[in-house]
Amino acid sequence: QVQLIESGGGLVQRGGSLRLSCAASGRTFRDLVAGWFRQAPGSEREFIASISRGGGSTYYADFVKGRFSIFRDNRENTVYLQLNSLEPSDSATYYCAASGRLRNLAGEEYDYWGQGIQVTVSS
Repeated sequence: QVQLIESGGGLVQRGGSLRLSCAASGRTFRDLVAGWFRQAPGSEREFIASISRGGGSTYYADFVKGRFSIFRDNRENTVYLQLNSLEPSDSATYYCAASGRLRNLAGEEYDYWGQGIQVTVSS
């Protein structure tokens, strides 16, 4: 079973930036599609972005509006989410996920999940 551990969250002021990291255990990370989700209190889990196994393709939810960027470094078994121009509405628990069976980056068939990390944006 793959373990995913997020880091890099915390408190940031409105308009600020944050980079989330997700470190994967094992040596099969290159075989996994990776994605990021978030969940705010009282809201459903929300897809943010996904990236192909080799990192050559990405897919973003519409609400991202160019503010977020997903990328990965398979040599380090790590996927990142760069958060820019943050707004208070971005405050949520952010989750890293991975899948060995996804055939479409728009899908949500993820098998492995991180524990989640808090991002809080102050106004």
